[in-house]
Amino acid sequence: MDSQILFDILSYPMGVIGNTSITPLRLAGLVLIISLTWWVSILLERKLVKFTYDHQSDNSQTHIYGFIRLGRYIVWMISMMIGLNYLGFDLGSLAFIGGAFGIGIGLGLQNIFSNFASGIIIMLERTLKQGDFIDLQSGVMGRVSEIGMRYTRITTNDNVDIIVPNSEFTTGRVINWTMNNDTRRIHVPFGVAYGVDKDKVKEAGLAAAAKLKGVLHSQGKEPDVWLVKFGDSSLDFELVVWLDRALSVTPQITQAKLLWLIESELRERGLEIPFPQRDLHIRSGVLSVKHLDN
Repeated sequence: MDSQILFDILSYPMGVIGNTSITPLRLAGLVLIISLTWWVSILLERKLVKFTYDHQSDNSQTHIYGFIRLGRYIVWMISMMIGLNYLGFDLGSLAFIGGAFGIGIGLGLQNIFSNFASGIIIMLERTLKQGDFIDLQSGVMGRVSEIGMRYTRITTNDNVDIIVPNSEFTTGRVINWTMNNDTRRIHVPFGVAYGVDKDKVKEAGLAAAAKLKGVLHSQGKEPDVWLVKFGDSSLDFELVVWLDRALSVTPQITQAKLLWLIESELRERGLEIPFPQRDLHIRSGVLSVKHLDN
């Protein structure tokens, strides 16, 4: 008797959609469908990501990761359609809903739709992957931590997470320092006083590069010192070095370390580091002095 009462309560109609009565039991079924979809999508994503990272290269991992995320959203869309059909919605009427949704996009959802489409493009084109070090036109610089359908999360070298809309990657300039190669070249400027021995300056710069682990010395990528300018108060040089991936993703830190080493090497060799100065020349002659009373 109690079970019959419980069944009657769960079967009590709260409303009608189409030809289907909405009951607590049917709503519970919808919750179950959503819960199972969430659990299955998360489980499959984790298993596939683990399998991919164990058996594929970095580029393949990124490609498959994009399809995994895209597949997860497709699973959710199918689940929503099943749930709506389960509640009694006529899926044939979705054309009307789609038209209304299109008007909504035209009125206020352009950015959301643009970011969603850009997310799909990023995943399919493979111009960006997790772990890449990038520099955006907006000035954001850091490592790609997550690529989503609406946004991409960038982690800076100060460990600050920045959420960037995906449309910024398809409409603006993006510098990917590690897209196809894990090495990059940087120029470290420094100056010395006029009259110093240029060969000793080069020797000091190369010695500084040799002391920093991660600076490449392979054929074609050897460190070099360039004289680039005759400055107002100094001879301006650049230490040009190729860096491995570990140093490539921290260019500011790397430049600071190299400048520290360069200063030490210059001081050790007695090479003067100049400071801004101006020479004042006074023409010879007689200066007239006029005395004013009071």
